[in-house]
Amino acid sequence: MASASEHKVALLDRPPAEVQEEYTTDGSLDFDGNPALKHRTGGWRACRSVLGTEFCYCLAYSGISSNLVTYLTGVLGQTNVAAARNVSTWQATCFLMPIAGAIVADSYWGRYRTMVISCSIGVAGMIMAALSAYLPLLVKNGASFTSWNMVSAQVFVLFLGLYMIAVGLGGLRPCLMSFGADQFDDGDPSERVHKGSFFNWYVFNMNCASLISSTGIVWVQDHYGWALGLTIPVGVLAVGLLCLVAASRAYRFQRTRGSPLTRVCQVVVAAVRNFGVEPPADSSLLYQLPEDDGALKGVQRIDHTTDLRFFDKAATVAVSDKEAVALAQSSPWRLCAVTQVEELKIFARMLPLWVTIVFFYAVSAQVSSTFVEQGMAMDATVGSVRVPPASMSTFDILTIVVLVPLYDRAFVPAARRLTGREKGVSDLQRIGAGLTMPVLAMAAAAIVETVRLQVAPGKISELWQAPQYALVGVGEVLTTIGQLDFFYNQAPAAMKTVCTALGFLAIAAGNYLSSLVLTAVQWATTTGGRPGWIPNDLNDGHLDRFFWMIAGLGCLNLMAYVSCAVRYKYRKA
Repeated sequence: MASASEHKVALLDRPPAEVQEEYTTDGSLDFDGNPALKHRTGGWRACRSVLGTEFCYCLAYSGISSNLVTYLTGVLGQTNVAAARNVSTWQATCFLMPIAGAIVADSYWGRYRTMVISCSIGVAGMIMAALSAYLPLLVKNGASFTSWNMVSAQVFVLFLGLYMIAVGLGGLRPCLMSFGADQFDDGDPSERVHKGSFFNWYVFNMNCASLISSTGIVWVQDHYGWALGLTIPVGVLAVGLLCLVAASRAYRFQRTRGSPLTRVCQVVVAAVRNFGVEPPADSSLLYQLPEDDGALKGVQRIDHTTDLRFFDKAATVAVSDKEAVALAQSSPWRLCAVTQVEELKIFARMLPLWVTIVFFYAVSAQVSSTFVEQGMAMDATVGSVRVPPASMSTFDILTIVVLVPLYDRAFVPAARRLTGREKGVSDLQRIGAGLTMPVLAMAAAAIVETVRLQVAPGKISELWQAPQYALVGVGEVLTTIGQLDFFYNQAPAAMKTVCTALGFLAIAAGNYLSSLVLTAVQWATTTGGRPGWIPNDLNDGHLDRFFWMIAGLGCLNLMAYVSCAVRYKYRKA
């Protein structure tokens, strides 16, 4: 079975040099556990199915998340603040679970099996979510429910389904992206160029799906009811699962190398145990596995770096060479190889940058919460057509769909000629430019809200929200793609899935931060019987002050990011 061979079958001996070019150089395996042939596996032929599965899961997920706040307020009777908080918390969980899924994939199941099982759980969760909308119909047909507990039953079934979806996406999200990138051989320059474009087209594909869901599926939900509107995502995700499995023999598989969490903990424990030992000035005296050691098979050796010297204590040899080898083999919790120490250093260097990226996603969370609530207080009629407030996120998605091809096909080649960089600009420069967008987006939203409060309620068109959605879209093209590319490429081979999941964890933390800020603002502004900044009737509140506050925090966050970025050291291979 592919998933078993992905992490249990050892690499076979390499073929003779005269046929070496037929095989990948990165140690990847085919479905049967043999060295992967280039002309039969991987590349865009395999990525078509990966991107197809991604399209389906994004279409299904966005079909629920885009308009969920409307379902909670309009059908289940929740307040604006409660609905926004519930949506932010659920979305945060959806982006938090990839860390658990990544650890399971890297340690036990492998990426392929993790994706198949997780996608199946996601389908079951979406069935539960759809069932919440069918419960009132069951009552009409004589089911044993009473009207007084109907809403409670719907809420229970809905949130059970939502958090099953979160578990399913936890295994699907990080594995799909890293599995897709694995289909390109780093040792082949032509394939490496395609890998650089993969992340751009991954996000492009994701937003094409979001565009369809935020218009078509939201329109179905508003005009044909939630039962049909929540059933469509079930079928779409099921198609994605079939798409993933159908191309199994075209994939390249990477074997797992043990739990990355265990490897990190071993270095920390060994460094603490050797606290009183001073690392040698000559890094060649630190413990490193021999080239012919079986533990290095398929593992990329990482050169020593001079910063974070405390962790070098974990690789400091305090006994004879012979005893050191025996100690490392018998107790990796006392002595670790330099490569393992450097894996932890790489991870530690990325964390300060990760913290500053989190704020961007606290702003992105407003697209499906406060931006929608703001739109609900505006004129939703465009000509003779009523545009649902949730469909205004189309401007966010259209911006991404238009800019990604332009960035990949026009900006990168032009910037490459000027800078000499393979990607035109560095990942950190790209992320930094994206982090300016939340400030501008929040300022635009605050100005629109100020004008809305000054005119008659419901008289200003929701089309005035378009700039704030578009600015968030520009930020996603720069920050989201940039940080996913950054975390994958900076990650050591043994931690690819986990470091890719850091990008999704940033989105989760941003949503949790958004929920925390909303709760704090609600508490601080409703004391003394005041309506607060975000009441149920926004005409009595000051949502503009909330937006200005977020813009100010964004300026501080940008300064913190620049400070971290200029100090960052790119990993040495």
